[in-house]
Amino acid sequence: MSLEKLKNRDVSVDDYINIFEDEYPKTSWDQFKQVLRRSVKGELFKGLGIVLNIMRQALFKGEMQTVQYPAEKLPISPRYRAVHKLLALLESGENRCIGCGLCEKICIADCIRMDTRIDENSRKEVLEYTINMGRCIFCGYCAEVCPELAIVHGGRYENASEQRAHFALKEDLLTPLDKLKEQKEYSGFGAISPDADEKIKKTPLSY
Repeated sequence: MSLEKLKNRDVSVDDYINIFEDEYPKTSWDQFKQVLRRSVKGELFKGLGIVLNIMRQALFKGEMQTVQYPAEKLPISPRYRAVHKLLALLESGENRCIGCGLCEKICIADCIRMDTRIDENSRKEVLEYTINMGRCIFCGYCAEVCPELAIVHGGRYENASEQRAHFALKEDLLTPLDKLKEQKEYSGFGAISPDADEKIKKTPLSY
């Protein structure tokens, strides 16, 4: 390609094709004829018929097309990423979290804080575990990387508050001890799938 052809990049005359080319009305009379022509086709009355039918169902049959929130709530997906939950062990009631710190390290929003210590049994104990909900973007990395499935995303998405301290409370994430028997293995985001054992390939070292 020569330098002159490279500089001449106006190819709209030869190569470009206008697909949706229409005769736009230029005068008011042409505009009136266009509106009349489109109305006769039934597009306007068809849309009005749909609206009137929905109004009739809402007024006389009580069939509302809208959800009356917060009295009515739409069901959410089981893998919806909402406010976090820290699960406990069903046998002992202890927290599943082992204090490895992987969730704190992988958090791209830098909103997870963890404080641990070594207890009398030489095991790591989690003293504080806070998540700043004002910074959290609910990406789900913390639930994916957790080796003990201790942190998962629950279904509670209504977490508005007037106080900033509300967004970093550990007590809101933990399962209460009196409701520990009611805790079910969470099947949402971060949990293993029901057929996980079938998908895992057996290795020569499996026993």
